[in-house]
This record gives sequence, C-alpha cells and structure tokens, in this order.
Amino acid sequence: MDEQRRSRRRGERSAHEKMIRGSAWMTAGSVMSRILGAVYILPWWIWMGKYAYEANALFTKGYQIYSIFIIISTAGIPGAVSKQIARYDAMGEYKTSMRLFWHGMLATSMMGIVSASLMWLFAPVLAAGDADMIPVIHSLSAALVVIPLLSIMRGFFQGHSEMAPSAISQFVEQLVRVGYMLATAFAIMRMGNGNYVHAVTQSTFAAFIGAVAGAALLWLLFLKRLPAIRRRNAQSKNEVHVSVNQLLMDIVRQAVPFIIMDSAITWYYLIDQYTFFKGMHSLYSVTTKQLNVYYATYAGNANKLIMIIVSLATAMSVTAIPLLSGAITRGDRKAVSQQIGNVLQLFLIVMLPASFGMAAIAHPLYVMFYGYNELGFKMLQVSCVLAVFLGLFTILAALLQGLFRNRLAIKLMLWGVAGKLLCQLPFMFLFNVYGPMLSTLVGMGISCWLMLRALRREFHFKARQTARRVLGMLFFSVVMYAFVRTAVLLLSMVLNPYIKVTSAVIIVIALVIGVAVYGYLVLKTHLADMILGSRVAGIRTRLHIK
Repeated sequence: MDEQRRSRRRGERSAHEKMIRGSAWMTAGSVMSRILGAVYILPWWIWMGKYAYEANALFTKGYQIYSIFIIISTAGIPGAVSKQIARYDAMGEYKTSMRLFWHGMLATSMMGIVSASLMWLFAPVLAAGDADMIPVIHSLSAALVVIPLLSIMRGFFQGHSEMAPSAISQFVEQLVRVGYMLATAFAIMRMGNGNYVHAVTQSTFAAFIGAVAGAALLWLLFLKRLPAIRRRNAQSKNEVHVSVNQLLMDIVRQAVPFIIMDSAITWYYLIDQYTFFKGMHSLYSVTTKQLNVYYATYAGNANKLIMIIVSLATAMSVTAIPLLSGAITRGDRKAVSQQIGNVLQLFLIVMLPASFGMAAIAHPLYVMFYGYNELGFKMLQVSCVLAVFLGLFTILAALLQGLFRNRLAIKLMLWGVAGKLLCQLPFMFLFNVYGPMLSTLVGMGISCWLMLRALRREFHFKARQTARRVLGMLFFSVVMYAFVRTAVLLLSMVLNPYIKVTSAVIIVIALVIGVAVYGYLVLKTHLADMILGSRVAGIRTRLHIK
C-alpha cells in the first residue's frame, strides 16, 4: 500500500513537472512568436504612411476570414492527434500511434487542398463587396496547402509531451513570415509604386512562406528522432487492432470539437467584423472611413497586443491536453483532479499580472507601436481585462476536451456566443465603440463560469484552494498595477510620452518595476512554491528573500 502511494506521488510529480516544462517551452515559443507578430508593426506602420489605418483594417479583415479556414482545415488536428497519441501510448499501443500519424498526414493534406481551393473560389463572396479584399484572400489561401502538414507534425510531438519542437517551429515560422512581410512592405511602399493593397497582399502571402519554413524544420526534427521512435515501436503491445478507417474516424471525431472550440474566439471577432459597421451606421452618424479606424484600433491594434498574453493560455492548454487524456484513459481521477487545479493556478499566476501590467503601461505601449491616440489607450485597457477571459476560456475548453467532454464544451461555448449576440447591438448603443469588446467580455464570462462549474461538479478539483490562491494573485497584481501605473505617470513628467523612443524607455523601466514587485510578493509569501514547485526555493535563496 505504501509503495502504491509513493508510486502515485511520483506519477503526480512527474505529471506536474511535465506540465511546468512543457508549458515553459510552449509559452516561450508562443510568446516570442506573438511578440514578433506585434513588433513588425513598428516599421510596417511607418512604411504604410497615410494608408496605415486602411492597410491595417484590410490586413485584419483578411486574417479574420483566413483564421476560420485555417481552423476548419487544421486547427483541430494538433489537439486531436496529441490526444489520441497520448491515449494509445497510455495503453502501450505505440504502433497504433504511428499508424494514426501517417494516415492523418495523408487526410489532412487533402483537407488543406480542399480548403485552399474553396477559399480561393469564394473570395469574391467573402470580400462582402470590398474589391481590395479579393487579392488578400487569394494570397492567404496558399498557406492552407502547407499548414495541415505543419499542424499534424506538431500534434505528433505534443502527443509525446515533446513541446520543444512545436515551440521552436512556431518561432521559426513567425520569424520567416515577419521577415518576408517587412522586406516586401519596404520594397513596395518605399522603393516601388506605393500601392498599399499590393503591400498588404504580400504581407498576407507571408503566411505561406512562414508555414513552409516551420514544416521543413519539424520534418528534419522528426527524421532525427526516427531511430528512437522505431525502437519504442518495437515494444508495442499490439493487443488493439484498429482499422485505417477507424483511425481516421477517431481523428475526425476528436478534431471536429477542437475545430469548433478553437474557432470560438475568431467567431466572436467575425461577429464584430460583420455587425460593427452596419450597427454603428444605424445608431450614429459616422463615415465608413472613421469606422475603419475604430475597427482597426480595437480588432487590429489592441487585439494584436493582448494576444501576446492570451498566447500564454494557448501554450498551457496544448501541454495539458495529452497529460489529461493519459490520466483519464488510465482511470486515475485523482490525478485528473490534481492536474485541473494545477493548470488553472499555473495559468492565472502568469496571466493576471501580465494583463494588469499591460493595462498599466497601455499609454506608452500604444504610442510605441501605433502613435499617440487617446481612444487607442482606452481600448487597449479594456482589452487587457478581456484578455483574462479569453485566456481562461481557452484553458477551460482545453481541459474539457482533454477529458473527452467535447459535447459539453461546445454547448457551454454556444451559451457564451448567444450572450455575445444578444448584447452586441444594445452595447453598441450604450457604450458606442466599446460595445463589441464589452459584449465579448459578457459572452466569455458566461462560458467561463459554466465551464468552471461543470469541472467542479464532475471532477471535484480543489476549488477552494484554487480560489484562495487566485485571490492572492489578484491582490498582488493590483499592488503591482499601482506601482507600475505610478511609475509611468512619474516618468511621463520627465520623459516625453508622445514619442516612440521615450515611450519605449518608460516601458522598460516600468516592466522592471512590475516584475520586481510581483516577483517579490509571490516569492515572499511562498505562493510561487505552491504552484511552480520546490525549485522556486532556490530562486528565493539566491535573491535573499526569506
């Protein structure tokens, strides 16, 4: 009996360590990719000149449509494949895992070709009367041919709890994409004819160039690991016999819920894209050009910045899915309960200070990226609050899917979308341009509450312990916000807050203060030890914090 307890504790520690290590890799890759995806805007915005807002609105609208196609054709695949691989590995059926991978490669390649063809053919319809959108949509469709292969290879590595290859490929993909975007934007806007539609078209075609680079890197890593994979497959039990059709149906059954859930946030933004302009025209006297500026401000500019911190949730959810699937397959409900609490606490100890910190530096951050804009500052602050709910939704949806509660996850997500739709027009009337963001917050809030309640009811994770620790994180985040906000205000009296260079200096100093304050509080109270593990004690010792 004692040996069983010790074995279980070792398993729990191992799962927790995998969660921490995997989350660290995926967080690093995801955050660095998001930072690259935001930093490129600095020169890109300057080179677009007087067309900056129109170009950004065109880029944003094209990407919203592309996001739906990419989710339909591939986004469910990494999660579904990693989930099924973890399941078969937990059963010792390693050869079945490999068969699933190879047949999945073939199926998703076909899905990618079909999706690319549909996106190309329906571009005039999807453009909704905007002729400039057609070449942008055409350029984006090319990426759909490559990304399915990229996605399933990431799912293969993630299913074996190897997050480093996915993280590195994600960064390389973004690096190459951004490099191509900037090179073509400079060539067209500064050395060429200055046609911003052509420049945006090349900027969106960069998705294809980046996908090729990411897929090539993953394939090389796969070939390097192939001998070890073959040795492991030689130990397969071969007690489960699953046909090719059954393997593909397993992928489809698991992928469809991932497609629906992964597209949830995009659907929220598409609701905005197709209702914001008509809704605002019906309620207020405002020009289309001005609405394009408003839309680009919150759906493009603010959203691009908050997605840096929302990517924390995406990274952790990718790590959680195979671990939870393995635990539930083994019937270890205690490990499931433990991991649910671990995931939520690990996410919030990073997400809360990140969102509060970004809200505190919203003014200089927006100036550094986009220039001075009072409305932009306020929209970014509201978006920082929304970011917490977007991230929490991503985590909770992943937990339910990892535990094979797909239908429940979809049902609770749809309740949130219904709340968004009901609030959309009334909130635009009551809160003007802030209406779409606030209606999204209401919809996400509804889904998050229902998902938390469902997890608590079925798996009995330590809700009180989690709530106590979250309250501590929230309090420390508020204290940190007060320090950082004060620092920004004082620095703005000395340094010019209206120009990019001095805004960058303010941001660096404010970030150092924020990290120091929050880091000291979570280390001093040992909250970091409780969530991140005993290794944190070494950091506290080196910093002479008792």
